[in-house]
This record gives sequence, C-alpha cells and structure tokens, in this order.
Amino acid sequence: MWKTDDGRSFELYEASRHDDLFMVAALDCDYLVAKPELGFDGEIVFSNDEKWILAPLSHANADRLRSLYPFTAPSRVLERDKTMGVGDRLGIATDGHLMVFRDYPQVTPILAQQSIRELNLTNRTFHDVIDCATFGVFRNNYTTGWGADGDHVKTADEVEYALSSGCTMITLDCSEQIDNTIDGLSSAQVSEGYEAFKAQNKDYAAVLEGIYLGKTFDVGEGHCIHFDEDMFKRCTLIYCKAIAHAIGIYENHIVSGGQSKGQRADFEISIDETMTPTHPAQHFFVANELSRAKVHIATVAPRFCGEFQKGIDYIGDLGQFEQEMKVHAAIARHFGYKLSIHSGSDKFSIFPYAGRETKGRFHLKTAGTNWLEAMKLVAMKDSSLYREVHRFSLGAFSEATKYYHVTTDLSKIPDIDTLDDAQLVSLFSMNDARQLIHITYGLILNAKDSSGASLFRDRLYRLWRTYREDYARLLHEHIGNHLKAILV
Repeated sequence: MWKTDDGRSFELYEASRHDDLFMVAALDCDYLVAKPELGFDGEIVFSNDEKWILAPLSHANADRLRSLYPFTAPSRVLERDKTMGVGDRLGIATDGHLMVFRDYPQVTPILAQQSIRELNLTNRTFHDVIDCATFGVFRNNYTTGWGADGDHVKTADEVEYALSSGCTMITLDCSEQIDNTIDGLSSAQVSEGYEAFKAQNKDYAAVLEGIYLGKTFDVGEGHCIHFDEDMFKRCTLIYCKAIAHAIGIYENHIVSGGQSKGQRADFEISIDETMTPTHPAQHFFVANELSRAKVHIATVAPRFCGEFQKGIDYIGDLGQFEQEMKVHAAIARHFGYKLSIHSGSDKFSIFPYAGRETKGRFHLKTAGTNWLEAMKLVAMKDSSLYREVHRFSLGAFSEATKYYHVTTDLSKIPDIDTLDDAQLVSLFSMNDARQLIHITYGLILNAKDSSGASLFRDRLYRLWRTYREDYARLLHEHIGNHLKAILV
C-alpha cells in the first residue's frame, strides 16, 4: 500500500517498483508515481513529506515512460522464431497475457494488435492501444521485448497512420486487390481474362510467362510446385494487382529512405481474407514475385483450406489441412519467412499440425477470444448484466454480420430465460453462442440509452476493473492452452 500525506491510499504494483518511479492502483484507475525530476505530467502530492507526481496514464506520460524505460516501447520482434499476436480490444488484457508469456518465454508477444475495423468499432486509436500495452509492460516489469501490429491495414494512409503511431509491424491486407471471382471461372473464361490482361500488360505478361508457364519449382523437402497453363493464368489474374499493391506499400512506406536505409517495421502480407483457399502454387507465385521485387517480408498469411471462423475451432478436413500445411510451410522456409495463422483464436484442433509443420517457427494471431473471456467473466460475476448484453446481442447480430463472416445458427442458442445463473457460463462452450457475443462486441460497447449515455460500456469496465485479477487468470489459462497446443 502507498499513501499520500493527505490521507489517500493506493495499492502498489510491486513488480513496477523502481527507486524513483512505480505504479499504483486507485479504485477506478491506475497511476504512475514519479519523482518530479523525471518529467511526468500530473498532480503534485506528498508521501512522508517527500514530493511526488501522481501521473495519470495519458499518452504524453506513456511517451515519457518509453523514453526513460525502452523496454516499455514496442520493437520489431517478428524475426524471432515464435511470435503471437494477442489483440486486446479493451485495453485491459496485458496482465493476463504477460502471465502466459512468462510461462512460455520462448514465445514473443505482439501485445498491441488492432485493425482499423477494430479501432472503429471500439472507438480507440493506435496510440491508445500501444499506450495500454506500454503501461501494462511497466506494471509487470516485462523486459524481454514485445511488438505492436497495425493489423489488416489496407491503404497507404492506414499504413502511415499505424507507423506514425508507433506500430513496429504492419499487416497489409491485400483482399481488396485480390480477384475472388477467378476461381469460379472455367478454363476458357480464365484464358479470355488473361488475354485481356496481356493486352494491357504486354511486357510484364511476357516476363511472367517466361518465369512460370510450364515450369516446375523445387521448394525442398520433397515438394515441387508446377504451373500448367491454367494455374499460371489464374495466379496472374487473381494476384497481380495485390502484388503490385504490396510492392508499392513496401517501397513507399515500409522502407525508409530507400532500401539501403532499412525498414521502418516488420512487414506481413495477408492474402487470407478471401472466400477460397490459397493453393500452394498461388502462395509460391505471390512469394516469388515479392522476392523478385526485393520486398523483405517477415510473415505471410495464406488462406488455408477449411474455415477459420471467429471464436470457434477449425471447421474442415484435418487430413487435408495437414498435407497442405506441409507445402505452405516448405514454401515459407524456401523464401525465408514465417507462416502467419490468422483467426487463430480457439483453433485447437489444427495447432499441433501448425506447430509441427512450421518446425516451431510461426506467427499466431488471436484477438476476439480475449473479448470472449472478458464476457465470460461478466456471466460469472454479474448475471443480470450479462443477460442484458446477451439479449441486446441477439437483436444486434444481423448488423454485426456486415463485419464478420460466420455460420452462426441463433436457433441453437438456448433461451437465456431457461438458464439459471450458474448455467450462463456454459454458453461460452457453445459455438453459436460464442459467435453471437464475439461479433457484436462493437455494437455492445457503443450502445447508448435514450439519454445518450452508455448502455453497457461503463458498467462493463467497472466490472472488469473490480475483477481484473480474475480476468488475468482466465486469460492465463485460455491463451496458455493455445500455446500448450501449438508448441509440440
């Protein structure tokens, strides 16, 4: 306990204790407590007649903290073999996450991971996301390094926003440049489309034909990639715009002052936000073209076979996944980057295959499952509040499907009025109920009553604050189970 001379008492976070700086908890928020000469902004207070600054967890104070203690700033960490993104939509999960990564020190966390969509749905900024992680890292004295991911950014402006905010990793979502219609076309239609492409890109098409048409590439480990005429043309039509977009982003934004000056951030290419799986030949085509353009990528996220829906286990043929993962992993090793597994939350059945076939060199992304654990805590601690949120989510579900693809069957979710309070937590073991709560998070957090006041957000945050140690323990177990499964 730390007390001021005017009678206020604060809980001291022991792990944060330094001679001239530490962190304390009040009932509703945390503070930094600093010697005045350190330059933090805040209230002047006295403790045992000694002068201190009681500093709020503001962006300016986060910047000052990062300048004094570099371990509280994100850094580029994707070159490490095992990394895991743990998107914290609420800004309250770092304590639980760091409990996990202390148990698994061979895995490096991307503690600040958020997409533009998530920022918009939660009314947050990249600064806010990174600052929350910074304060959490200091509070827990976690000194071994962590990253910040501008996740699923799509445009040059979004990339610059993420970089200028301090992101050390950029995940470029190329979905808007990928032509999803091509896989559904006949060979004749593909040939017709390719001729139109060739007429507009004569020289480039000639180069691509010379490299790929009828050629076979040995990527090692007994895997060869062959481009017959149809596959070559499909690859060209599906991915050439995406490849050009990635090259432009890299050369104009990721690289600072020319390639000789180095990169501003780790670079991940995401080609997973599509309706059809990425064929190994398509993966090779994208990787080889980026390699020819001297784009240095740390990770690539293909669209694996089967379905990686939000908040539930893998849906699909595990045998097919294993066989295709072998080839995707070999391609990644051939080009020297890691595979990135997106929508990795709760995909327990595929984790052993992913860990084994990548030979323990991977990037795993989770996000919404942390929110689900927070809502599970609500069901455990305040049944009345959870029931309100659940009923609201049922009404908001249709709107939420504009943002996420799920196959949720609402009819399979038990009528909440038939469940007693002790049974509410069982909803988080049901796929359909999990997805209901998962994809409606933004609508829940932004809901207003008739007076314009928060309908749920303030009450939820008060509960999460009160039971913050319980939330950390839930995350410790749940996210720990992800790593336990993939670290084979």
